[in-house]
Amino acid sequence: MPGPKTPLLDTVSFPADLRKLKPEQLRQFADELRAEVIDTVSVTGGHLGAGLGVVELTAAIHYVFNTPEDRLIWDVGHQCYPHKIITGRRDRIRTLRQADGLSGFTKRSESEYDPFGAAHSSTSISAALGFAVANKMQNKPGRGIAVIGDGAMSAGMAYEAMNNAQAAGNRLVVILNDNDMSIAPPVGGLSGYLARLVSSSEYLGIRKFASKVTAKLSRRVHKATARAEEYARGMAMGGTLFEELGFYYVGPIDGHNMDQLIPVLENVRDNAEGPVLIHCVTEKGKGYKFAEEAADKYHGVAKFDVVSGKQDKGPGGGPPAYQNVFGETLAKLADTDPRICAITAAMPTGTGVDKFAKAHPDRAFDVGIAEQHGVTFAAGLAAQGMRPFAAIYSTFLQRAYDQVVHDVAIQNLPVRFAIDRAGLVGADGSTHAGSFDVTYLATLPNMVVMAAADEAELAHMTYTAAEYDDGPIAFRYPRGNGTGVAIPEKLEKLEIGKGRIVREGSKVAILSLGARLTEALKAADRLDAKGLSTTVADLRFAKPLDEDLIRKLLTTHEVAVTVEEASVGGLGAHVLTLASDTGLTDAGLKIRTMRLPDVFQDQNKPDVQYAEAGLDADGIVDTVLKALRHNSTGVEETGARA
Repeated sequence: MPGPKTPLLDTVSFPADLRKLKPEQLRQFADELRAEVIDTVSVTGGHLGAGLGVVELTAAIHYVFNTPEDRLIWDVGHQCYPHKIITGRRDRIRTLRQADGLSGFTKRSESEYDPFGAAHSSTSISAALGFAVANKMQNKPGRGIAVIGDGAMSAGMAYEAMNNAQAAGNRLVVILNDNDMSIAPPVGGLSGYLARLVSSSEYLGIRKFASKVTAKLSRRVHKATARAEEYARGMAMGGTLFEELGFYYVGPIDGHNMDQLIPVLENVRDNAEGPVLIHCVTEKGKGYKFAEEAADKYHGVAKFDVVSGKQDKGPGGGPPAYQNVFGETLAKLADTDPRICAITAAMPTGTGVDKFAKAHPDRAFDVGIAEQHGVTFAAGLAAQGMRPFAAIYSTFLQRAYDQVVHDVAIQNLPVRFAIDRAGLVGADGSTHAGSFDVTYLATLPNMVVMAAADEAELAHMTYTAAEYDDGPIAFRYPRGNGTGVAIPEKLEKLEIGKGRIVREGSKVAILSLGARLTEALKAADRLDAKGLSTTVADLRFAKPLDEDLIRKLLTTHEVAVTVEEASVGGLGAHVLTLASDTGLTDAGLKIRTMRLPDVFQDQNKPDVQYAEAGLDADGIVDTVLKALRHNSTGVEETGARA
């Protein structure tokens, strides 16, 4: 099916081409750009609503500012699809989030128009400030332009950056993309007029002259005059907070109205006043009725039909998603335990906390994009006798590591960490992969670290965590659906630090942690077929280790292999340390550790990613055979091949 007709867009490969258009052509250009975004995401899937909301803003910024010399940073990067289309990547835009294709976020290695990678939230102002100050110190002309919104202003880092922003002067421009409200036409027209007025050189010149005059008066009168002007603008436009942080505030303006956007951006570009914050109001999903009408504004979508809006979510039914198993299990446990509460950092649906919140709304807390606060909030709840579950993606929990260490682990507070998206995550690529949590948690004293092999194990671990009051405890589980095992009605309280034997053998031992257990069992079938009797253990715990079970497996099998969907420094490292400390390695023990490679893996289908990492059944079999110096037929080889 042919894509939309885009005669103006077809003339634009780079922003320099866009700047050749007349201002009156920009409305048509934006409409064509929006149509191209919709058509692209219908083919690729991905983030739709955020990008649709910034189509006009994207075009206006590139039209007015001198990108890439002026450094444009999108926060969060999932709103960058329109930006990619007009910065030399339109011919590859339908490879978004696919193997060897474009990233779904900004990426430095992809284009000079992506000066800073952004897939996590709330980093843009700090980075833009860095670019702006570096140019200032090197006497280069470029600005730093940060577009921040879609919840990113709920993170403290944004305010930390703004508090330091005066160092950049007029080289820093922050555009607050406010897509949580809409402007009624009369208010929108008035605010647009006021924004043009207060950003103009005439107004700023008068303001500077008035400031000089009042400065000659008494300090009391001078301060009162300045405060009166500030509050007058603040009451009209809500900018008092930003003024206090050292910004010159402009707005709010209608982010879909080119007649407002262009003159305001030109005024800001041409004036010496700064740093400047432009308050720009947009609508997430703008211009595509199915996105506008959806509760989540089509934040993230599968492939879909443009005409009907129907998403291709694959066959229905099947095993439940891991996050829903967690959320529903926790909700049931909370029915009889009033101490249980749940905290999420802006991802209630993604973590399953929405299920909990529906059943127990007074005990569910969405703290916004504020993982640091969320963890310490949970620590406070735990210190006061509650049983808090901090449900945070593995890759986002990284943002709160100091709080995990200082506020939770050192004080030995019983915060329960439900770590979603553990392991590789497919199309979101390296920025969202949960690769490091086993390593960064299992190194901490007092911490208990579990990993669920399937949805039944996840339910048991949720119950175990709820009942564990001796200190912090974490359990990790992957993205996507479970394996299809039944979840028992009566949940088991697991013995801390004890694994289980899933399959008995005698020659090869596979020590699995987490959701690679299915692949470990497949590998055992193949090894058995080669005459290599194989034991498979689900260790359940990365910390504390089941030392008795591990020692038994290492000393009664010819070769042992640890398998985990986590980085170096995790389970394998801890097992090797145990073997070394207890002298097991002195007797020529054959042990191999299988883990994620020491690289950041780009986006692909998860099964392909795991195959590339060697963490599928084929990889496990190959590792065992090499350790035994067997070839693929199971016959022992001669020579020194390791």
